Amino acid sequence: MPSLKCILVSSIKTLKTLRHNAQNIYPRKAVPGYQFGLAAFLSRRCEGVCVRSSRQSSSSAVLDEKGEDSILKWLLLLIPATTFGLGTWQVKRRQWKLQLIQELQSLTTAEPIDLPIELMELNSLEYRRVKVRGRFDHSKELYILPRSQVDPEREAREAGRITSSGESGANVVTPFHCTDHGVTILVNRGFVPRKKINPETRMKGQVQEEVDLVGVVRLTEVRKPFVPQNDTERNRWHFRDLEAMAKVAGTEPIFIDADFSSTIPGGPIGGQTRVTLRNEHMQYIITWYGLCAATSYMWYWKFVRRIPL
Repeated sequence: MPSLKCILVSSIKTLKTLRHNAQNIYPRKAVPGYQFGLAAFLSRRCEGVCVRSSRQSSSSAVLDEKGEDSILKWLLLLIPATTFGLGTWQVKRRQWKLQLIQELQSLTTAEPIDLPIELMELNSLEYRRVKVRGRFDHSKELYILPRSQVDPEREAREAGRITSSGESGANVVTPFHCTDHGVTILVNRGFVPRKKINPETRMKGQVQEEVDLVGVVRLTEVRKPFVPQNDTERNRWHFRDLEAMAKVAGTEPIFIDADFSSTIPGGPIGGQTRVTLRNEHMQYIITWYGLCAATSYMWYWKFVRRIPL
């Protein structure tokens, strides 16, 4: 019996020892479910915050993009609006130019009136036909050059060409003493070719007797860009400066272009008044309205139909 008791006590001690050693080797772990539940909760919270942040960022980006598109949309609309306005302005300019040309043509074909001597009255009569009677002073001729002969039929045939077949020459301006008014004026007798500028080559046309003339009133001319200055010493005039020409010739600053009917055989060819004005407004109208149509079409497909260009 004592030996059995000793065996039991020894077994119990051995079991306690094994239990203690097992606890030291394999400590109690935390509950896995608890750890996994906390991680999932924190993960879901982070995902929610990220989703809300990304949604807010996306919304802000969309709003910014819409704002930029709206500004660009209305800025680009200015292009067709501006070109349409320019085209309409050219339509009005063309109407004004056609009316002005018609008025000039009516003035140059109206019945001639007696030449008024008052300069203030003459300033409102440019292109008006007038009649005078008197004699030429061929000793003081002035030459406006280079000039080509005004020929409406030839100019209509050669419209659009770069070069012209017309011969170059000069307009002969001669002092004319008006016997009715007792004053001397300047008369553009007309065109002569370059080889006839010297008066000795056209003595037949240098009339000495009293003649009747019909002409068109012209005013002084402003020098255009690239046009040379008048050379008074060499008697080479490039634009119509009435004050300077009258001073050199000793006349009143009154100037008329003799019409074609006043041409004297052998002398300069009259009718050198050019009444056709530059009228290219139709080209501008087509250009501006064409740009308006093209940019309007592009704007419609870009911002209305939302089709990328």
